[in-house]
Amino acid sequence: MAHMWRCSGLRWTPDGPVLVWDGGRRSALPWGKRVAFGVAEGSARRCVGARGHVCPVGAVVAGRSTGARCEECARLDRAHSVAADTMADDPRPYRVYLAWFGPGMVKVGITAAERGPARLLEQGAVCFSWLGTGPLMAARRTEELLRAALQVPDRIPYAAKRAVRTALPETEGERAGEVRELHARAVVLGGWPESLTRAPCQPVDHVGHFGLSRPRPAIGDVVELVPGGAVSGELVAAAGPDLHLAVGERGVVVLDTRLMTGWELTPLPGEPGVLTFPAREFRRRQDGLF
Repeated sequence: MAHMWRCSGLRWTPDGPVLVWDGGRRSALPWGKRVAFGVAEGSARRCVGARGHVCPVGAVVAGRSTGARCEECARLDRAHSVAADTMADDPRPYRVYLAWFGPGMVKVGITAAERGPARLLEQGAVCFSWLGTGPLMAARRTEELLRAALQVPDRIPYAAKRAVRTALPETEGERAGEVRELHARAVVLGGWPESLTRAPCQPVDHVGHFGLSRPRPAIGDVVELVPGGAVSGELVAAAGPDLHLAVGERGVVVLDTRLMTGWELTPLPGEPGVLTFPAREFRRRQDGLF
């Protein structure tokens, strides 16, 4: 019987992206690496649990879910998150940021200061700048101020991010333009919490970090993993949870690694150029790409 692996997700390190597996093993993902795996026939995707605990019922979850959690585990996981505003007494300092993902796609968000830019890498931010640092609730109030006064969203769908990722402006200056503009508008707003220390606009560009300096345009993305399906491709770029895989003559396809969690995966021998998971094209609406 082939050895089975359970993926815990993609993590970003100073050296680049890595896949993390149950048990703590890590697989570095340098550009050019072959990413190849399959899902066994007859298998099912199981809930990954919450907060380090296994799902008590081992619930089956939908293939297209990016969270890979059943309803109860998803509720428990969110109940103890910063986003749920249940940690108002968190003593750690937090940073407010502006993140740019492509033309017309800027969001405001917060992250624990101790995490540095990790949150921005995890979201696939092509360019970002800090706005300020302070207590959690001051950071949250600043985030709400920008949303209300400047109509800056706090969420941008991953589907929108990946559809424009390989058609970005060529220079760092162009990519930082919208961040600079919004930063300038934000700092003159009234109503900033006194406990938040403002930061100057210093855009950080992730194009080189993501391997997008000389992008190979992605033509579509994987919709879900299914039993009996497989993928084998050469890693040409990565951003956020997404791997950009060249699958032979078919071109570059984006694989959201969040779709891998909850499945038992098997190594796939052979050369790159395999894709039998359901996929869709970016530019034309249709049920299947291949």
